[in-house]
Amino acid sequence: MKRRPGWLIPVLVGVGAMVALCCGIGVFGAVMGDPPSDDATPSQAAEAVAKTSPGPTTPSATAPESSAASPRKAAPSKPPAAGPKVYRIGDKVRGGDFEFTVKGLKCGISQVGDSFLNQKAQGSFCRITITVKNVTKSAHLFHADGTVTAQDAGGREYDADGEAGIYGNKDGRGFLEEINPGNSVSANVFFDVPKGTKLKTITFDAGLFTLAEDAVVTL
Repeated sequence: MKRRPGWLIPVLVGVGAMVALCCGIGVFGAVMGDPPSDDATPSQAAEAVAKTSPGPTTPSATAPESSAASPRKAAPSKPPAAGPKVYRIGDKVRGGDFEFTVKGLKCGISQVGDSFLNQKAQGSFCRITITVKNVTKSAHLFHADGTVTAQDAGGREYDADGEAGIYGNKDGRGFLEEINPGNSVSANVFFDVPKGTKLKTITFDAGLFTLAEDAVVTL
């Protein structure tokens, strides 16, 4: 077996050490990098910072809008319901088989009739002049007493005075009078009320055998 020269081993060890040293310095320099030169211009420095800094985060195009719900529009208010029609003197109103029209009102009457045949009031009479027309297709009997009532501001109700009606109407108009279809009669209806009473409304009864409502006239 040949012997290697004695100088060969130290030479190989020295070469290996030089190679290791050179490779280590290159790797260290690559990792650390060259520091920015002091002579770099501001624009070059800003460009370098921009390259190394993360860019601004842009909001996602699908990001939801504000979570605050927009106020709902108020529903349109309904117009107030129309109340019952108010009838006054001179208006034609339907009450059962007849159409009534109040022509006038007079209160403070002490008696009705003439000097021989008359009726004195307990308080004083209020006289209501009305026209009664038969609006059906057959004859009907009209009697003011029990058909026409009066009310004052205090809610008290007064019946018609049938006897005063006999003395206060010519030929007994308005007292058990039969009226043919399409015909009409005028009559005075009397109410015996306390003195000083002011009537507020007149009510015409629609009758027991009808679904119609009573007719009310405001005086």
